Amino acid sequence: MTFPAGFFIIDKPSGVTSFSMVSLVRRLTGVRRVGHAGTLDPLATGVLPVAVGQAARLIQYMDAGRHTYAGRHTDAESKIYLARVRFGVATDTFDADGAVTATADASAVTAAAIEAALPEFTGDIDQVPPMYSAIKVAGKQLYRYAREGETVELKPRPVHIERITLVGFDAPDAELEVVCGKGTYVRSLAHDLGRRLGSGAHLAALRRTASGGFSIKDAVTPEALTQLAEAGRLQDALLAPDRAAERLRAAIVGDEHAADVRAGRDLELDLPAGVRPPVAGENCRAYDAGGSFIGILERLAGGSWHPARVLLVA
Repeated sequence: MTFPAGFFIIDKPSGVTSFSMVSLVRRLTGVRRVGHAGTLDPLATGVLPVAVGQAARLIQYMDAGRHTYAGRHTDAESKIYLARVRFGVATDTFDADGAVTATADASAVTAAAIEAALPEFTGDIDQVPPMYSAIKVAGKQLYRYAREGETVELKPRPVHIERITLVGFDAPDAELEVVCGKGTYVRSLAHDLGRRLGSGAHLAALRRTASGGFSIKDAVTPEALTQLAEAGRLQDALLAPDRAAERLRAAIVGDEHAADVRAGRDLELDLPAGVRPPVAGENCRAYDAGGSFIGILERLAGGSWHPARVLLVA
């Protein structure tokens, strides 16, 4: 029996790579086509969406629309982290896994000082990535240059940080909730905040609580996933493929148009009265008359819909 497509939301533990979670899912499901969205550093824990089979083709739609987290509306592209920043110690990796590069007296760092500095790091900002990161320069990852002792000019990159909230302070550690767009390095935020406050700092711990509309409430631990597999109940933890795009509008296209979608043919759809007309480039989910999800449609400039992603019938 072929294992169905869908998403496992894994609560990644500290000390393991994101790819090791992909390997685990491959082993448990027997499916080779498995991928993850949003790499977590080995130090970090929390939400890691892992796509199985054709669901991997829908990862790009996880960032569409808006979702609600803890009673507040947030862009779905945002990732939400709980970060523990330790002041007084800087490291070469900007986190606790690195070698100490500097120490300083952090007694002047207070909750009030931190809160006063946080607005400087919110909104659309330019951020210099850590030297120990997977970003490529001239086709080579930065961490490879660092390990070889080579110096590379680090250029700032535009990122968006929606908000940062100080949720606790127990000197020399601050607990921050960070809501940010993809591409943001919370390690760099910790390093830059420590430099701004004159004490140096590094990321002591990091937990992702939401990503792409999935939250920690959806997550299962690797141990729990393994136990489900041993009990023959692995599908109990599998989320449907269309969960990746549930913030998009939806259309029931009927059997005739469903055949068009599956064949990759453009189609015309009538909008119900009072429905906002879609704009060119907008996407929507498509379902057949029986309610089965069949793919993602993209609105073309001429008004028709193009099957952008089609789930093949197993």
